[in-house]
Amino acid sequence: MSIVKLRVNGASHEVDVDPSTPLLYVLRNDLGLRGPRFGCGLGQCGVCTVIVDGVAVRSCLVPAAQLQGEITTLEGLAKDGVLDPLQQAWIDEQVPQCGYCHNGQIMTARALLDRNPNPSDAEIREGMEGALCRCMTYYRVQAAIKRVVRGADSSVAQVSE
Repeated sequence: MSIVKLRVNGASHEVDVDPSTPLLYVLRNDLGLRGPRFGCGLGQCGVCTVIVDGVAVRSCLVPAAQLQGEITTLEGLAKDGVLDPLQQAWIDEQVPQCGYCHNGQIMTARALLDRNPNPSDAEIREGMEGALCRCMTYYRVQAAIKRVVRGADSSVAQVSE
């Protein structure tokens, strides 16, 4: 065991864990954050996605001790009780069905929009690859992302196939 220092959602934390412990377990078990979830454990499904310095990262694969940057989880997107525009768009577009994958979907979409604030439909689909959804809400996900691109006061997004 050793002390691992992390900066998560704007706050500094020190946790006493094995340095090889995946970030996902530290976030959930030591810091009590429930946004990132365990899915496949292989980094293939995306439900554990967090953002590290602007990059979508599969937290089940990365040892916590290796991270030096700012980690953002789903809980860190809302500011002063106001949802991130993506979180609100997810509600407005009625994206969730079972809801299990949506942490990873939203975090992947946030990283996409942070690096490309005006993606095309093709860029959205490409950027969201690897953020899997068993309920197949991919068109709603795309509509929610397009809603954010157009602005919060826009009506229901149209998605081209």
